[in-house]
Amino acid sequence: MTLQIPQPVLSGRKALVVGIANEHSIAWGCAKAFRELGADIAVTYLNEKALPHVQPLASELASPLFLPLDVSIPGQLEAVFAAIERTWGRLDILVHSIAWAPKDDLQGGLLNCSAEGFAKAIDVSCHSFIRMARLAAPLMNDGGTMFAMSYYGANRVVPNYNVMGPVKAALEASCRYLAYELGPRRIRVHAMSPGPLKTRAASGLRDFDLLLTEAAQKAPLGELVDIMDVGFACAYLATPYARRISGDTVYVDGGVHIMA
Repeated sequence: MTLQIPQPVLSGRKALVVGIANEHSIAWGCAKAFRELGADIAVTYLNEKALPHVQPLASELASPLFLPLDVSIPGQLEAVFAAIERTWGRLDILVHSIAWAPKDDLQGGLLNCSAEGFAKAIDVSCHSFIRMARLAAPLMNDGGTMFAMSYYGANRVVPNYNVMGPVKAALEASCRYLAYELGPRRIRVHAMSPGPLKTRAASGLRDFDLLLTEAAQKAPLGELVDIMDVGFACAYLATPYARRISGDTVYVDGGVHIMA
């Protein structure tokens, strides 16, 4: 059967991108790639402090929806999806690119991570994606694609990644189970695992520059990835060309994950 695919390939699709903090964010690479391929983009910002950094980027995307979203504040997530339903009546693409843990729990090693810190890290970095999926699914009447951002440390020990390793492992497992539950509704779910990138979130990891250097040395392609590499990988997976791909962890790391 020949696929009838419009050009640009995501023309008319509606995407919600959560997690843009600045122009270095992985979420920004995703939003730019979707927009370049024709999608309309809804953008969220964390709080008033983040607003001046994100607003110019939303303007560059000509975003019809620009909304505050802190997933730890009750009601804000529901308000975002209510606005999407009022404005678009549907959703085709969802990107979850947020992660957080209290600094002491992140930098103190897993053995010393508090129960409260672990719970907060799981809630913001993992369970919020499940909550987003629950709200997004009814808007994906014609199917859709959901993305969550993981990292190699979910499956292998990365020094100083600490509590985020188990949290990202839970996120990847959640993607698999959501792919199973949502598959009959033609909704595909992907855990994306980029190589190390200089993002604001990564700045909280100790010795991160060493991690970047090691990744560049180990990568079969011989160089680090950038946010647009991740964005275009997601854009491809959101197109009809990837209509039978779901549930796996997709590595965008220049091949680092295959190396011993």
